[in-house]
Amino acid sequence: MSLLPVKIKQFFALLSFIVLTTTSTQAANQDKRLVLQQARITTGRIDRPVRPVKNIILLIPDGCSLSTVSAARWYQWLLNPELPALYIDPYLCGTVRTNSSNAPIGDSAPTTSCYMTGELSRTGFIATYPPVDLANDIFTVDSTKAYQPMMTVLEAARIVYGKSTGLAITCEFPHATPADCSSHDYSRGNYKNISEQMAHNQLDVVLGGGISFLKAEERAYLAQNGYAVQSDDLAGLRAFKGNKIWSLFGARDIPYDLDRDTASMPALSELTSKAIDLLSQNKKGFFLMVEGSKVDWAAHANEPIAMITEFLAFDRACKVALDFAKKDGNTAVIILPDHGNGGMSIGTKRMPGYDKLTKDELFKSVLETKVTAVRLAEILNETSNENLRSTFKEYTGVDLTDAEKAEIDSCKDYLKSPIPLAQRSSGGLLKLDITRMLADKSCFAFTTTGHTGEEVFVANYHPKGDIFNGVHFGFEVNDYLCSLYKLDGKLPGLTNQYFAKHTEVFKGMDYLLKPSSTSVNAELTVTSGNNKLTIRQNSSVATLNGKDRQLPTVVVFVDKNQTFYLPAFLADWMN
Repeated sequence: MSLLPVKIKQFFALLSFIVLTTTSTQAANQDKRLVLQQARITTGRIDRPVRPVKNIILLIPDGCSLSTVSAARWYQWLLNPELPALYIDPYLCGTVRTNSSNAPIGDSAPTTSCYMTGELSRTGFIATYPPVDLANDIFTVDSTKAYQPMMTVLEAARIVYGKSTGLAITCEFPHATPADCSSHDYSRGNYKNISEQMAHNQLDVVLGGGISFLKAEERAYLAQNGYAVQSDDLAGLRAFKGNKIWSLFGARDIPYDLDRDTASMPALSELTSKAIDLLSQNKKGFFLMVEGSKVDWAAHANEPIAMITEFLAFDRACKVALDFAKKDGNTAVIILPDHGNGGMSIGTKRMPGYDKLTKDELFKSVLETKVTAVRLAEILNETSNENLRSTFKEYTGVDLTDAEKAEIDSCKDYLKSPIPLAQRSSGGLLKLDITRMLADKSCFAFTTTGHTGEEVFVANYHPKGDIFNGVHFGFEVNDYLCSLYKLDGKLPGLTNQYFAKHTEVFKGMDYLLKPSSTSVNAELTVTSGNNKLTIRQNSSVATLNGKDRQLPTVVVFVDKNQTFYLPAFLADWMN
């Protein structure tokens, strides 16, 4: 008897088992997602009415874990005994889970995007709906919405209510967190798209870093539309009395607060105060996002002194916002990080007996450090090698060992080294060597130089006490923000209204799509009867029959699906 039929039966039996197992696994995953989706529906603001306000100030200390807050509080108290508490302390009220759509740990892009749009998204996505990751999505993801730009609270505040909008930050303006408020892309690193969109998105006030990222075309567009455009002009910013301004400092970012030249570079608290002053001229109200951007950068570098002093600079900006809100009586303030970073602990097994140290001993390393590693590297490059040890001790309190001095001498970017460049072995940056040397002598430890997945704190002020307290998901932050502006449940509809697919908007019409390239933006030309409409990627201006017309939102082109996302009402222009 032939064995072939038996093998065939075995094969089909195995195939059936695989299909049933796969189907069973998919069904189980779907069941889990349905349970989680139900949890999403039933958590949050249910039975928690929130009375609307005129203004919202959202403050985000980027990449700030709770250990950073604790260290900052101790540091401030030890330096200033009259200041045992932070300005945010009376308003701490809960925590937020900062997961992305398909992973428990998120970066700034999907986390702030979730706060702004109400939808979870993927790592790197800027206010853009994620594609499906069936096996890993934490909540149900709609495959038909993949890569669709999503309306943000900031955009909706302007479009629906005519409110003024602004950003006050210390990083470059197209960085992930400010970008999440006012642009749309599936890659946070696509600064070309992001900066063009932000320049076109009718932000009233942009104060922060990134002069080199605002190109000539964007400067010209802003100037033509009534904006003051300033570069490294602190006096000009202080004197400005209008209502539309981009004032940027530094080629990339504003220096760490500990290193900042106070005569030429503004503190975040001053940027916050100026933004509030300018935005509050609008009787309809405003939305302002303030970011302590470089708390995150310091955490990535595992540098406690920079983390601490950046957070304290952020806390002073929070005081400005809270003082205004309490005086104004119609402003809500929400303070929360977008994610954790660094995994810092106060105390480390590297230092035996650390738990018995006094407060002065435990925090000795940061109390004696006068500059960040970035600035110290600059100082050492300006100082003779003979004075290396004394200079290092002057700014850090640390006596370099012979081995540590030799390591600095071997750094390729140490300009005063006595060792010929070709003979130096270190491939790392001087500031990284310095950071590690200082960290090794401190009582702080880190688990990573990347992001972490613990919950983050929330602090909140509402003029009538409607506080966002408890433990929440990121999309519930959006629920709260929307309730403050009576936008409950409206963002999805606004998304579909202003970011519709061109294939649906111009269905039945003739159109020609010129795709984007590295140097040329995509362009869409639509014809219908005697009408001709031209639409350009990243622009808020459309050309109808040779005349430019302002759009309420930026036009987004996604190369993944070769689709323009634009206002649905453009179809009416063609009739």
